[in-house]
This record gives sequence, C-alpha cells and structure tokens, in this order.
Amino acid sequence: MTITENRRSRAHVDGVLIALVFGMSLFGIVAVCVATYSPSSSPNASFLNRIFESSYATRQCLFLLVAPLVIGVIMAFPYDLLRRRAELFYWAAFILLAVTTVFNRATGVKAWLDTLWGYTIQPSEFAKLALILVIAKNMAKEEAPMGTLRSFTRLFLLVMIPGAVILLQGETGSLLVIIFMFAVMMYFGNVSLKTLAILATIAILGVLALYGFMVATGSTDYRLARIAGWLNPELYSSSDAYQQTMSKMTIGSGGLYGNGMFQSGAISQLNYVPADWTDFIYSTIGETWGFVGCVAVLVGYILILLRMLYLAWFTRDKFGRMVIIGVMGMLLFHVLENIAMTLGLMPITGIPLPFLSYGGSNMMTNMGGIGLVLNVTRNRSISASVNTPQTMYNPYRVHKHFKTKSV
Repeated sequence: MTITENRRSRAHVDGVLIALVFGMSLFGIVAVCVATYSPSSSPNASFLNRIFESSYATRQCLFLLVAPLVIGVIMAFPYDLLRRRAELFYWAAFILLAVTTVFNRATGVKAWLDTLWGYTIQPSEFAKLALILVIAKNMAKEEAPMGTLRSFTRLFLLVMIPGAVILLQGETGSLLVIIFMFAVMMYFGNVSLKTLAILATIAILGVLALYGFMVATGSTDYRLARIAGWLNPELYSSSDAYQQTMSKMTIGSGGLYGNGMFQSGAISQLNYVPADWTDFIYSTIGETWGFVGCVAVLVGYILILLRMLYLAWFTRDKFGRMVIIGVMGMLLFHVLENIAMTLGLMPITGIPLPFLSYGGSNMMTNMGGIGLVLNVTRNRSISASVNTPQTMYNPYRVHKHFKTKSV
C-alpha cells in the first residue's frame, strides 16, 4: 500500500463529515418533533412553535447545541495524550459503569444514572468510546494483534470485563454494539482469520448456551420474551411483539412518498408505536416520508460511514486508523440493528438510531466519536515520525507497511 503526501492524506478538519453528521442531526429534530406531535396542537402553528410545544424536540435541540462543544473539546485534546492515557479513560468508564450498577435502585435494566435537573446519563454509551481508544492502542503495538496467547487474553479481557458489567445492567444492546465494534476493529487491524474464527465460535456458542439455559430454567427475562416475540410475531402480536408489529404497519402505511408531517390521525400521532421518538424513530420516518424518506436516511448513513472509511484509508498511523474504524463499527451496528428491528428482521434490543433518535447520552457519544475521528485527521501526518519522547519506540511499525514520497 502506497500513500503519498497529497490532499487526501494531509492533516485537516474534515468539513464533509461535519456537514453530513449535522445535516442528519437536524433532520432528527424534525423527526422527533413529528413523532411527538400533539393532537391538541394548532394546525396553523409554525414549525418553530411545534418544536417548543414538544419537550423532546426542545431537549434534542439543546443536545445538538452542546454537540459542537463536545466535538471541539475532543478534537482539541492532545492526540498523543489520547494514545498514552487510553487506559485512564477505560478505567474511568469502568468505574462509572460499576457505580451505576451498584447504586441504581431500578428494577430490571440498571443502565442509567440520575444527574441534575431530572436528566439521566447512560455510562455504557461512554464506555464504547473508551474501549475504542484502548483497543486501538493495543492493536497499534503489534504488527499482528492477538497473535500470541498473552496478547489474545489481554484484548479479550479488556472487552469482556466492562461487557460483563453491562450485561449485569440488562443492557444487552450495548454489549452487542461493543462485540460488533471489536470484531470490525480486529478485521481491519490485521488479526488473523484463525483468531477471528475462534472468537466467532466462542461468541456463537456463548449466546446459544445462554439462550438454552434461560429456556431450560423457564426464565421470564424480557430479553427471552423479545426473542420469542420476534420468532413468532403472530402469536405475540398483542404482547411482546406488539411494538414491532405496529412498527412494520406504520412504515408500510407511508407508501412511496409518505403521508406528510403533522397529520391528525396518523399512527405515530396516536402513539400506537411505543417510543417512536427514540428507538423506533425509523417507523415515524417511514410513515411521514415513505419509502423515499427511508432510502434517503440510509443513503445519509452510507455516506457518513464511507467517509470515515475513506479517512481511515489515508491515515498512516495505525492507532489513528483503528480509532476511526472503531467509531465506524459502532455507528454501523447501531444503524443495522435499529433499522432491522423496526422492520422485524431482528429482535428488539433498545438500540437507538444515531443522530436521529431522541437521547442525550447517545447523541453525545456519537458526537464524541466524530470528535475522535476529527482529532485523528487534524493531527495526522505521513511525513512526521510517530516516535515520541514518551513512548521511546515505534509501536506502529509504519516503515514496514508504507512507502511515502512528496508530490
């Protein structure tokens, strides 16, 4: 692979990625506003008034106003410090996860921590970014990561320790995101196919064993009920499969071009789809803007993901490349799983749709991921050495993989 010093590999703040992300986020505010449209609202009200009438749309606006600050702080953070102190972020996120698990008094899912003014945060969201940093650092140290038993064990435990805590919280969706994100980083990080096959086998056997144990013991866990509802939607259409059944009906009702915004009597307006402003926002999009709107959203996500892949391809330093790939993997699974579950193709997991679903923790995590990507592109250089006084060695071994020249 040959990378030359040109406009593709230069250090820069990527305006294309910023425009795509904020364009999608602005559309998300519109979608949340439509999903929470009240029948008591005046039919002649302006769009701005409709936003203020919806507490969810108003809060989403506030989250989006904070987003540039989050991106700016992370983008300005010293790049070398991100790499050298990745473990610090990792353990800080783990402690926050543990505190949430121990002190959360809720029954069932214990994934949220109360903060000021009635807001809550979801530490498992922030743990994703910390994991991206620590996995990227460890993969950058070796030419073939996980090639030894020690390396394999270290990376495996780094992922599974917080993963186990997240599973105890009842947040299966976040655990699946982490596993998928880790798999994508391993694939692009030069991990051998044999190692990938071993880990895939362990994951599949683990899921089957857990499912079999729950069935054998007669568990009434909500996750088992969701799987049963997904496998037999007709049998559970009025209970565990109700949300998914109504979602498919809502998307189908939109037809090719949709029924338009703020329509009295719309399925979303009558609240037939629970949480249609959060995890099931895609059903509102399907009803309002139809097949065309659904495809437009997919195209937007494809452009964002391809842009990140493009930026990773022209990033010389392996740590930075792995950070971009990790963020891309995180967003990719969110998109695939969320849209699939609204269409009945996957069980419900409570995974929000990036930049569109209502939610502060998820919005800040996604924007934080974009900040990490921009930090990498802003500090990358194929002419400067990656050696630092702090590391005193070349963990990326770039001289073995890259031939550079100035043009």
